[in-house]
Amino acid sequence: MTATETWTPVCRLAELEVERGAAALVHGQAVAIFRAHDDQVYALGNQDPFSRASVLARGIVGSRTADGEDVPFVASPMHKQAFDLRTGRCLDEEQVSVASDEVQIIEGVILVGPRRASPCSDR
Repeated sequence: MTATETWTPVCRLAELEVERGAAALVHGQAVAIFRAHDDQVYALGNQDPFSRASVLARGIVGSRTADGEDVPFVASPMHKQAFDLRTGRCLDEEQVSVASDEVQIIEGVILVGPRRASPCSDR
């Protein structure tokens, strides 16, 4: 794969609602794309590791304070576990995580890139 093939355009930033998710197929994987209130965009694997359902894009986006910093998260609509949008780590059970992908915005278009190294093993 060449460097340009590793980044997949998903949608325009203006089309992604603030604090809402959208699902996309990227590199053959279901990915949940989120736009936070500060216009940061995040991409996580769409599968909830607890229920194994592809539902994270329909989760509730928010932030909570952990270790003195605001952590952007999505809460699964299935069992309500919260996942850090930056890393995919579960905030309720730290040994569980979902995949996290690199994101960049070029000329108003959201591109999803390579998968990041997992902060911990998936359930």
